Parts: sequence; structure tokens; C-alpha cells
Amino acid sequence: MKFEHRTVALALAAALCSAPFGAALAYDGTKCKAAGNCWEPKPGFPDKIAGSKYDPKHDPKELAKQQTSIQGMEARNQKRIAYFKKSGKWIYEVDKIPAE
Repeated sequence: MKFEHRTVALALAAALCSAPFGAALAYDGTKCKAAGNCWEPKPGFPDKIAGSKYDPKHDPKELAKQQTSIQGMEARNQKRIAYFKKSGKWIYEVDKIPAE
């Protein structure tokens, strides 16, 4: 029993002693642009992203995908609503809505 308590006490003491050293390596907030604005980029990361290797160059087609899908969804919803107003029946699958 005494051996287990001693082992736990030593492990706890080692953990407490190593905590200040780990905290000393953390950012201390001494290089602040303004009060509370102490963010700094990692070493080697540019101050401005535009034109650097970190600048994302998106394809306009990729950026337009979400807008295209939203427009398709709205068109399908319009067909569903128009058929519901006319017939009183709700059909979710647009392909199953009878053509006039």
C-alpha cells in the first residue's frame, strides 16, 4: 500500500514540476497590435496571404456549384408548389408530377 501511494505522489510531483516549463514555451502575448489583439502568424507564414503560396486560387466553376444547386432546388420547389395549388396533392418527386 505505501509503495502505491509513493508512486502516485512521485508522478504527481513530476507532473506539477513540468507544468511551468511547458507554460514558458507558450505565447506570452507581448507582441500585441492592440489591446487584446495578440495573434501572430507562425514563423514563415506571410503577413498578407494574397499573392503568396497560401492564397487559395479557386476555380469559378467550383465556387458557382452551390449557387447552381440552390437554383435547381428552387425550381423543383416551384413545380411542387404549383402542382399542389392546382390539385391539392403534394408530390415530392418532381419526375412523378403529371405534365399538362
